[in-house]
Amino acid sequence: MGLPQDITPVNSELMDTLVHATQMDWMPQFDERSFIKILWTGSESGSWAVLFRWLKGFTAPQHKHLSASHTYILSGKLQVRDGTLDAGDYVYEPNGMLHGATTALEDTEYLFICNGSILFYDDDGFTSYLGWEELARMKHDHESKLKKA
Repeated sequence: MGLPQDITPVNSELMDTLVHATQMDWMPQFDERSFIKILWTGSESGSWAVLFRWLKGFTAPQHKHLSASHTYILSGKLQVRDGTLDAGDYVYEPNGMLHGATTALEDTEYLFICNGSILFYDDDGFTSYLGWEELARMKHDHESKLKKA
């Protein structure tokens, strides 16, 4: 007997997600030198995809990856640990990766795909947390403000 031939999705909620990122607003993230475009958040997996735009001199706080992530540098240059990431560079970071501060050496834009959450900390302990739920709330709040304007 052959394999069943019906390949229609069981989950009627499944669909392609098309995002016109060039038409999205950059939302401030940490301060006036850090911006984000939230491309996708996946409630079923906890994964998310964003574009980051960091102006020269911005430093992201130290953090721990609570899941794996993928980074692709579109333009600019980042200082990460004891190396640099330049335009065209890709890096995979496994679950558990610890970062000191990450600094934009130039105005930098990059695609970041994360399979879970990130935990920010300082010498006194945890300072913030970033995952799909926080990003979904941030995007919803931003879109609500735009509708009211």
